[in-house]
Amino acid sequence: MLQPNTLSRRRFLEAAAAASCLTATRFAFSLSDYSEESEAFRLVSEMDRKRILEAGAKYVSQTPLTITAFLAKRSAGGLHDFYSQADYFWPNPKDPNGPYINRDGQSNPENFDEHRKVMVALSIQMPALTAAWLLTGDRSYGQRACAHLRAWFVSTETRMNPNLLYAQAVQGSSTGRSYGIIDTLHLVEVARAASFLMSGMLSPQDGASVKNWFASYLDWLSHSERGMNERDTTNNHAFCWALQAAEFARLAGDEAARIEVYQRYRDILLPNQMDENGSFPRELARTKPYSYSIFNFDVMAGLCQSLKGLAPDPPTFHLAEGRGLCKAAEFIFPYLKDKSAWKWVRDVEHFDALPVRSPGLLFSGIACHEQKYIDLWRTLDSDPTDKEIIRNYPIRQPLLWV
Repeated sequence: MLQPNTLSRRRFLEAAAAASCLTATRFAFSLSDYSEESEAFRLVSEMDRKRILEAGAKYVSQTPLTITAFLAKRSAGGLHDFYSQADYFWPNPKDPNGPYINRDGQSNPENFDEHRKVMVALSIQMPALTAAWLLTGDRSYGQRACAHLRAWFVSTETRMNPNLLYAQAVQGSSTGRSYGIIDTLHLVEVARAASFLMSGMLSPQDGASVKNWFASYLDWLSHSERGMNERDTTNNHAFCWALQAAEFARLAGDEAARIEVYQRYRDILLPNQMDENGSFPRELARTKPYSYSIFNFDVMAGLCQSLKGLAPDPPTFHLAEGRGLCKAAEFIFPYLKDKSAWKWVRDVEHFDALPVRSPGLLFSGIACHEQKYIDLWRTLDSDPTDKEIIRNYPIRQPLLWV
């Protein structure tokens, strides 16, 4: 049975630094001396080694692209401002030139999507390269991962501004909305990967610039009107805000912000969004209840993993009547194992593309001592190709999280 992993970043980085003298045909380091932490890392490294190295070989020669390579003509912002359009808004048949109208769950394929595409590419390539560097000690992987960080967060020519003023705009009615903050969920694993590169790969100056970018963005998330509106939503958007704030604070070294996010998780998110049976009623009420239930579970599990080190232990914390990560896993597991058992309506789109390899299964399997979760996690697709599934799949390299 796997035991909860408490491997500290410092010890991980010490081991990773030692990896540079090893050959690419071996693991970057052995955790044999760390008995209480080794099992989860060993599981993921053995499970994902081939997958990670194939991805690293694919991405190591690819030049980083940022949003500045794609001019968003509909945006009210500038070249360095991220822009996206609200997914479920369409032209009004009764007023074709008027404001777009909502069709919940149905993504408009005509929306401007280039900024999202390059951010998703960043979220796929940069963590994979970091994982390949950690496994092999081959600095070419780490150097390419650092090139992505410099392009997005350091270089004055290509960096993104640290805000989302123009995300999920609605044609004819809004130049940007608080709901758009969910778009930078794809920066969460980038921040996680960056934390490993701060020692030994990034220069002190570049490392400070990356930290400052995420600190600035965290400040905007926490204190701007749109950031606070997103924080206070009552569905998956609030969990996504919390995961972003927690992981960006972790990279920036803002322990007070991490503690504040954890308090919000315990006092607001759990009691207000989770039912006593472990379900998320607001997600079940959507037109894509299966997808959103899995998504919120995965984000919640990632949040608990991000907050590890705080007390009480976030992955095992639960309210008096049991609401917590283990209860959420208990609810969703049967439907991840057998989709035909799903008791609610089928999703209006992409139902057949699910489930994929849920990071929540891995994290809860470790935390809740449930081997069956881990066994199921092993069998599911780790690299989905459906665009909508990828959009709601922010944790792809669990090696960086265990």
